[in-house]
This record gives sequence, C-alpha cells and structure tokens, in this order.
Amino acid sequence: MRDEIAHLPHERLAEHLSGDLVAVNDLIRARMHSDHAPRIPEVTAHLVEAGGKRLRPMLTLASARLMGYQGPYHVHLAATVEFIHTATLLHDDVVDGSEKRRGRPTANLLWDNKSSVLVGDYLFARSFQLMTETGNLEVLTILSRAAATIAEGEVLQLTAAT
Repeated sequence: MRDEIAHLPHERLAEHLSGDLVAVNDLIRARMHSDHAPRIPEVTAHLVEAGGKRLRPMLTLASARLMGYQGPYHVHLAATVEFIHTATLLHDDVVDGSEKRRGRPTANLLWDNKSSVLVGDYLFARSFQLMTETGNLEVLTILSRAAATIAEGEVLQLTAAT
C-alpha cells in the first residue's frame, strides 16, 4: 500500500514519459538562453528550476502518444505549454503582488516587477517561436487562442477585484 502511495498518477506518467521529459527539459533550458540579456536566463531559471511537476508538458506528451503521433514536434509543443505557463506565472505574481511561489521568493521580489513582466513576455515570444517551428498553423491558432483566453481571464480577475 505504501509503495502505491509513493507512485502517484503524475509520478507514474512521468516515469512512462521520462525520455521525452528529458528532451523537453533540455529544449526549455536551451531556449531560456539569451546572448544579449543575462537577466533572462537568471529569472527563467529561478522559476523553471524551482520544481513543479511539469504536468502540462506531461499531458501534452501523453496526448501525443495517445493519438499515435510519431513526429518530432511533441517535444516542441510540450516546451511551448510550459513556457506559456511560466510566462503567466511571472505576470500573475506581479499582478497579485505575490512574494512566494512554490515556497521560494517570487522573481518580482528578487529582481523587480519590470524584469518579471519583460521576461514573461520573452517566454511568450519563445513559445511562439517553438510553435512556428512545427510548421503547423493550426497549432499556432489553438495555442495563441489559449494564451489570449488566459490573458482575458487575468484581466477579468483584476477588474472583478476592484
């Protein structure tokens, strides 16, 4: 029984997808890099390396397998959804004035609000670069709509609170 508890569903999924998750993490680290603005990898590394389950990339990878996808772009799309998620966390922490995320100081607390917003914007841009590399306009359409919906939800939350 104890062994079953130690293997929660997301942990079993991570084991099943381990090779692809390594590729996703490698791609994320490579695309967090900037030759021109050292603040970008500092801020992104703080949040991306903070942990988390990588649930969104896992669900993306699992969906690709479930649908029998055989191409190379499932890793790109998994990294894309993680970048979008991370960008929204950076923006959300600024909007909410948060000081902790996953038990660690938020990027806006360690650096500043401007850096958090701009690095979040950089991650959005990187996510769109990854999407366009797939050469599939439908992917870009779906994920750009999702990003717009997330932003609308944040604005609604902000205006409802005032």
